[in-house]
Amino acid sequence: MVKKFHRSGIDSHFIVSSIDAFKANETDGTFRIIWVQDGKLEMLIDYERVNLVGNQVICLAPNQHIEFEQLAEGYVFQYNRDFYCLVDHDHEISCVGLLYYGASQTPTIRLDAKHQRKIELLLEVFMDEFDTKDTIQEEMLRMLLKRLIIICTRLFKDQSEVKYKEEELDVIRQFHVLVEKNYKEKQKVGDYAELLNKSAKTLSNLFSKNSEKPPLRQIHERIALEAKRLLYFTSKSIKEIGWELGFEEEAHFSRFFKRLNGQSATKFRNMGKIDNSSGKVA
Repeated sequence: MVKKFHRSGIDSHFIVSSIDAFKANETDGTFRIIWVQDGKLEMLIDYERVNLVGNQVICLAPNQHIEFEQLAEGYVFQYNRDFYCLVDHDHEISCVGLLYYGASQTPTIRLDAKHQRKIELLLEVFMDEFDTKDTIQEEMLRMLLKRLIIICTRLFKDQSEVKYKEEELDVIRQFHVLVEKNYKEKQKVGDYAELLNKSAKTLSNLFSKNSEKPPLRQIHERIALEAKRLLYFTSKSIKEIGWELGFEEEAHFSRFFKRLNGQSATKFRNMGKIDNSSGKVA
């Protein structure tokens, strides 16, 4: 099953497909919400194996590569920035820095029977709107997508082991978004504290209070994650990758990568090539 909306000019597009039809309709530069209804979905997100089972949801940003190894029953929602810009509309949904760009490990959201039914009903309305061709179709689809994102955001907050105060969560979310935008140029906690009008100490204390990894660790993990992506998915040299990520010296980048990942950049790349030849990823 595949349903598509596309508006030319600004290249606004939104696609809902069954999981088994996703790869044939995958579009570059899209945010994705994957919802498994039944069975077990085995996949590679970047170079890591991730499994979803029935009544689970995961949200992926455009820079996250995905490959399915074993399919399950469910749906994938794809939308690009021109259809719905999360950053511009964050005041409506408050998901940026949580569902997307929020952690080194993508969170899995569990659906209880009540929320499973909510999304099933929402899907029915989606299907009806895809078949309704009029001047407000795009806005109606956008409104339904917004509803889906809000459900996922609320569930993520409810299922989090840490119960954040809203004002503190906003600071943490803003930090995550700023890191995502600036990690190649800004690599000190003080850089982000200044952007948030906080002191570095205040920011670190806030993260500690909410059982978050220290800000510096999160900055470093985001840089290391991008290094892994570049090593695995591009042919750029280690020196070029280090330079792209703000390291003037290859040796400095190599030490940084090994400290964060427990192995050298060369070994990580070579392991990926070896396993890739057999259809497996390191």
